[in-house]
Amino acid sequence: MPPIYITDLDHTFLRSDLSISPYSIETWNSKAQNALMGVATARSFTKSQELLTQLHINAPLILLDGSIIVTPERTLIDLKTLEKEIGDAIVDIGSRHGIDPFVIGIKDSNINEAFLYPRKLNDYQREVLKGYKDDPRMQFNPHNRTMEQNLKIVYFGYEDQLRPLYDEITATFGNAVEAKLSPEKYGGGWFLTILHPEGDKAHALAKVTEYLGRDPKDVTVFGDSVNDIGMFRLAGTSVAVANALDEVKAVADVVLPHSNDEDGVARYLEGKL
Repeated sequence: MPPIYITDLDHTFLRSDLSISPYSIETWNSKAQNALMGVATARSFTKSQELLTQLHINAPLILLDGSIIVTPERTLIDLKTLEKEIGDAIVDIGSRHGIDPFVIGIKDSNINEAFLYPRKLNDYQREVLKGYKDDPRMQFNPHNRTMEQNLKIVYFGYEDQLRPLYDEITATFGNAVEAKLSPEKYGGGWFLTILHPEGDKAHALAKVTEYLGRDPKDVTVFGDSVNDIGMFRLAGTSVAVANALDEVKAVADVVLPHSNDEDGVARYLEGKL
């Protein structure tokens, strides 16, 4: 049976400027001739397609932190969403902490996403929003409400504000949500992501291997951030790039000597460490 490789994108396979080097493209596509190659990313299907146009993807894509799993042809394998009632309750807690979220949800039956941006923006949120300039999926959310099907709710800010919010959300909702608080070490801020309790990368990896008729232990995964940890614990081999967070390196089977900007994943795939 062919080996399976699944990689995170930002700060893992993609370079920091979101490019992919010719070496990484060539190595990936060569490996895809005899292996199943997929991604597990916080990004959407549309954005992933834009970034990965030169790569041969032949395994299901884990998207939006695990909320959506689709084939490369966009056939839906699994979808995990938060109901509006829970979403609005989470937003109300955020309001009491003086911060509004970005909301990513399903807007139509073709699984197209809408990105709702908040009425109040802190400095960090403004910087995040600049990265989505002219993105047709962006919609102003003046009433600070969520959608009928919410893929994830994301707060961007600073630790002293987000940690108390994280504590209250986890105390209030318990196992009804999956909440992840993590530093965004490249921009200096923090982010808090709230998902369906089975909308994370670990559950998605289990679903992908079930779909392929394989065992999670057959998979090698690559990552750098907190949302990769569950996937690391489930996969047969977990590989952290040199720039990964320390808590990710602590659970990795392999810590690469090369970063995302040094083609760490491609060097591993080719056996050139």
